[in-house]
Amino acid sequence: MPKSKQTSMTEGPFFKKLVLFAVPVTLTGLLQIVYNTADTAVVGRFAGKTALAAVGSTGSMISLIVNLFTGLAMGAGVLTARMLGAKDREAVRRCVHTSMGLSLVCGVVICGLGAAFSPTLLRWMQAPADTIRLSTLYVRIYFLGSPGSMVFNFGAAIIRATGDTKRPLRYLAASGLVNILLNLFTIIVLHWGVAGVAVATISAQYLTAVLVIRRLMMTDGEVRLTLKNVRFFRRELAEILRIGVPAGLQNALFSISNVIIQSNVNSFGSDAMAGISAGSNFDAYIFTATNGFTQAGMNFISQNVGAKKKENIRRIWLISLGSASFAAAVLAALGFLLRFSIVGLFTTDPAVLAVGAERMALIMPFYVFCSLLDVTAGCVRGLGKSFQIMLVSLFGACGIRLIWVFFFLPLRRTLTFLYISYPLSWGVTFAVAVGLFLLLTSPRRLDRILQEAESN
Repeated sequence: MPKSKQTSMTEGPFFKKLVLFAVPVTLTGLLQIVYNTADTAVVGRFAGKTALAAVGSTGSMISLIVNLFTGLAMGAGVLTARMLGAKDREAVRRCVHTSMGLSLVCGVVICGLGAAFSPTLLRWMQAPADTIRLSTLYVRIYFLGSPGSMVFNFGAAIIRATGDTKRPLRYLAASGLVNILLNLFTIIVLHWGVAGVAVATISAQYLTAVLVIRRLMMTDGEVRLTLKNVRFFRRELAEILRIGVPAGLQNALFSISNVIIQSNVNSFGSDAMAGISAGSNFDAYIFTATNGFTQAGMNFISQNVGAKKKENIRRIWLISLGSASFAAAVLAALGFLLRFSIVGLFTTDPAVLAVGAERMALIMPFYVFCSLLDVTAGCVRGLGKSFQIMLVSLFGACGIRLIWVFFFLPLRRTLTFLYISYPLSWGVTFAVAVGLFLLLTSPRRLDRILQEAESN
């Protein structure tokens, strides 16, 4: 049986190890974005502007529901990494089986929530009458794939906690090819429109789930999965929830603010919806390209907490921060310079093109702050302090953005003025997050964190 490939996350030098960990994670995330980009591009080119707006306008709502639960996958990964650092094989085993059981529960719950509440959420978001029927059809089919998506997210988090980031990339590459081919077949040949996009996506999600389960069952390392042993172990479940629930709520807070902003975008009409849908695709590429360093920092810090090697923690944060800032700056500059060409990949409509390019012109110069905030938040979660960084996000994502939308936007109701809420909230929240990390990693606080981790 194949051996479990593990990387020592507690011994330096760290730069090369962090990069080797981050690059496959980044490529995995980029492949996931390719799913969405392929969906958007095929729909925009072959199903029309209304279908493009219908698919694009659901992104914030889908993120709101899904991100609430993907935080639990982060909790599973953080706890697994910590137990691996502490070399507690039995705790790792309990964590793996608890996590996979939790993944199935989360998937079923998401499926139910999506089916029950998507029409109501779309109405709250002021989706135009010409898109709401197609949007509802898309999200209801999309959420049928939630169990597969959750199994992959939890399983991939466990595999990455061992330092093996290449296998999730391979699995997603295989399913990505399936997704793209099915997109073309269901839309161009079968003329299923947005339903075809959703069917292609969930087919790819279940394929990744099968592949990640197969890997965990075949490994002979600490993270070996035995299906008959899948159950909830109370101590591990409580710790996953302690770390994961605030992470999920943090993700949901950003999504809630995006839903509110999306509802304001929807009020500007279908051209604005389609243009912003096309222009915002590149945001996801930048965020994903730097999220690899977020995952690296989180897992490396968590293992060092388990191994009680506190001298490594700030060094790992600084390396992750510097690497992410370089990647974000380069990509944002490209996005700014090529904004018309990028938006033009998704539409040929002049009005839609103008809206998307205008958004990119304002957002790109400041997007680096979003990536740096993500890295710092991940490193705080690696310390096991998810609740604290959630409060910071509550202040930044909900506080600043909602104040802007409800009190300042009415004074000058334009799309450009709406966009300002993004860089403003990123910059302020990043500054507060840095202060929190430095406080938590002061000598006295860090000693307390290590003692808490050992007792848990």
